[in-house]
Amino acid sequence: MNIPSSEQALMHRAQNLAGLTLGELAEQAGIVIPTDLTRNKGWIGLLLEHVLGASAGSRPEPDFPHLGIELKSLPINEHAKPLETTFVSVAPLTGLVGVNWHNCYVRKKLARVLWVPVVTPKGVPIHERIVGAPFLWSPNAEEEALLAQDWQELTDMIVLGEVENIHGKHGQVMQLRPKAANNKARTQAFDRNGKPFMTLPRGFYLKINFTQSLLQRYLRIN
Repeated sequence: MNIPSSEQALMHRAQNLAGLTLGELAEQAGIVIPTDLTRNKGWIGLLLEHVLGASAGSRPEPDFPHLGIELKSLPINEHAKPLETTFVSVAPLTGLVGVNWHNCYVRKKLARVLWVPVVTPKGVPIHERIVGAPFLWSPNAEEEALLAQDWQELTDMIVLGEVENIHGKHGQVMQLRPKAANNKARTQAFDRNGKPFMTLPRGFYLKINFTQSLLQRYLRIN
């Protein structure tokens, strides 16, 4: 798929997907649907990237680098409630000197997001799931303040050697939790005495209450 030339072109392309099933999208794109998503967790996002013309691949930049737009699929149930937290980025556990909210990767990734809800009722096979109405979002002042506060709290805990004590309850709208293909993956961190040790990689995730509020505002869902 060719790269969209503008934000308007991207939005038009995304709106044209609304109402289609993932099976129809995959067939149009010539992509095989996996039997389940346990081993292919990012498949829906990759399918949407392909049909929308995302070009970043695995590079550390927004999915549409020339537009500064990140793509996020959002599985929701038939009542438009998000079904899971939303991955933002891998969290650095070392080398955080000089990093602040204004220059961090999380803020860059969330500066402009194209959200594509995917209606995923319980028990419905992958090919029957339906693409919902997309919307473009940038954090308003209140949302940015909440994100910045959570990022600072979580980053401070990492720097102070408390990464092992961070749990899902930390953060109002964003949390830090393990992000690894399996429990054998390890990355370096520092304990409270400044000694290096190996731990599971971590990722920043948007909490369900936050994405729920976005759906309510942009799609006027109660």
